[in-house]
This record gives sequence, C-alpha cells and structure tokens, in this order.
Amino acid sequence: MQRSQKPPGQPAVHAGVGAAVGVAGGLIGLGGAELRLPYLVGVLKLTAHQAVAVNLAVSFGTILAAIPARWIGLTEAPSASSWTIALAVAVGAVTGAWLGSRWLARLSSKTLTQLIAALLVALGLLLLVESQIPLVSDGVMPADTTIRTLGGAAAGVLVGTVSSLLGVAGGELLIPLFVFGFGIPVKLAGSLSLAVSLPTVSVGLWRNWRAGRLGNRAFWRGLILPMTVGAMLGAALGGQLVGLVDAELLKVALGLLLIWSSWKVLSHGSR
Repeated sequence: MQRSQKPPGQPAVHAGVGAAVGVAGGLIGLGGAELRLPYLVGVLKLTAHQAVAVNLAVSFGTILAAIPARWIGLTEAPSASSWTIALAVAVGAVTGAWLGSRWLARLSSKTLTQLIAALLVALGLLLLVESQIPLVSDGVMPADTTIRTLGGAAAGVLVGTVSSLLGVAGGELLIPLFVFGFGIPVKLAGSLSLAVSLPTVSVGLWRNWRAGRLGNRAFWRGLILPMTVGAMLGAALGGQLVGLVDAELLKVALGLLLIWSSWKVLSHGSR
C-alpha cells in the first residue's frame, strides 16, 4: 500500500463500520466488500487497489463468522444436487481467483473503480428485477446433471476472476447464479455462496499477500484488524437473523444496497 504508511481514521470507527456491514453481509450472504467500498474509497480515500486488498482480508474474517451462524439459522438443508453444484462452482472459482489476481496489477485505479461500479449496479438491477419475477423451479440451466455441473464450474471461473480483480467475496455473482441458474432458494443460495467464497477469497488473499498489497503492520493494526473483528461480530448476528426475514425482501434490499454502493464508489472515484 503506497498511498500512506498509516491508515486514516480511528480503529473504533473502522470496527463500527465493519460491524454494521457484517450484519448486512451475514444476513444476505455476502462478505460485505461491496458495502465497504463507499467507506474505503470515499471516506478513507484509499485507492481502488488498496480497497481490493483490504476487502479481501476483511471478507475472509466475515465469511468465517457468517458460515456457522447462517447454517444454524437455516430451516432448509441443501440437497445433494445443490452440494454438487456448489462444489463445481467452487472449483471453477478457485481457478478464476488465481488468474484474476495476476491481472489485478495491470489495471489502473480508474479502470478498476469503473469495473467495481459497473458490476455493482448491474447485479443490483438484476436482483431487483428477479424479486418481481417468479423463478423457474429448476432454474434456467438444463436438467442434465453433467451440463449443470460443467456450467457451474464455468460460471465459477468468472466469479473467481471477479473476486480477485475487485476484492469481493463473490456473493454478488454467486447468489444470482444459484437462484437464476439452478433455482436454489435465495436464503440457501446465500449460505452456499459463503461456502464457495471461503476458498475463493483465500486464494485471492494469498496472492495479494505475496504481491505485497496488504500493507504494513500499521495498516493491519489500525484498519484491517479492527474492521475484521467488527465484521465478524456483525456477521454472526446477521446470520442469526436469516430465518426472520422474507426472501423477496432480501432480494430487494440486496439490489438497492448494490446500486447505492456503485453510485458512491463511482462518484468518489472520479474526484
């Protein structure tokens, strides 16, 4: 991290932001990276590349806390076919994360900011539309198991690439993929997305660490660790609230949050 050696802001504030985002992330099945971007880029004035590295680190801790909390709160267990799809997507996502981290260094901060904003607004609109349209019971993918498995793996490569390039856990793509592509209920899709995101983020995080993008000890003590602790506590709480929230309301909330985040990131990044 080259812009500064000491992180801006106060650790307590970073922890509070992490907790608030963690609740939302645990509730809707995301690592929260897309919701942290306006704060990291707009308030703290980090570059897009800095925000990517910080997001991966904090998302890792958030996912670790959210997975057990969400699975405890689930009322519907995933089927064997759902696990097969999730495993195929995870294999593809890990591969994509490895490739995406190599391409990250080649992108300018302006281009990276534009990519982040475009991704968030597109997925936000997608989920808003989906909340008003009934799902096909088995999703849009053909019923053939082999085709569904290969399709999941191919889509996973895209998800993993985006995860490493933009510093997101991948839930923004995984949830629509599971819901639209395979007809998995949104609450279960959120839980499966976290399970897939864990190895995906791990690869991206390791590659960013090897590339020296995770900053020095001051950044870890002053920003990454406080925000991660807050995010983990918030994610655990958010995961426990899953069974109390309507599925369609989750889609609307997620869509609006993504669109808002895209506007904030783009407006601050253009200054």
